[in-house]
Amino acid sequence: MKKALQFLQSHVDVAFATCSDNLPKLRVFRIMKQDDSVLYFATSAQKAVYRELKQNPHVELLASEGDISVRCSGTVSFDVDEATKRWIYEHNNVLSRLYDSYDKMEYFCVPIAEMDYYDLAPTPPLIQHFDLRK
Repeated sequence: MKKALQFLQSHVDVAFATCSDNLPKLRVFRIMKQDDSVLYFATSAQKAVYRELKQNPHVELLASEGDISVRCSGTVSFDVDEATKRWIYEHNNVLSRLYDSYDKMEYFCVPIAEMDYYDLAPTPPLIQHFDLRK
């Protein structure tokens, strides 16, 4: 599991899947902060993704490079403390270019419930499943 979490730390741009009207919606999101198996993100309350997350907080994300990929699923929580919100805003320069203050955004986290690690380079491929809900 440690290898999968380390992969996420170095591959912060992920495919992020939500659901709207029972249809999948996929977009690229950036992991803004990672505390072990909790991933933090930021978005605008004006965006469709925010409304989708409010209606259905179940998400999946995928990080991939070469023969390695990590897929995670979890349930979004908008319960992010002020210190973490400020840290995210101050440590991700793209946010300050888009928003003039940290409090103009919505922050959420995804505690990873399940995670799959795939390395297709060896024969046989290395495929590991982790259930973090236990």
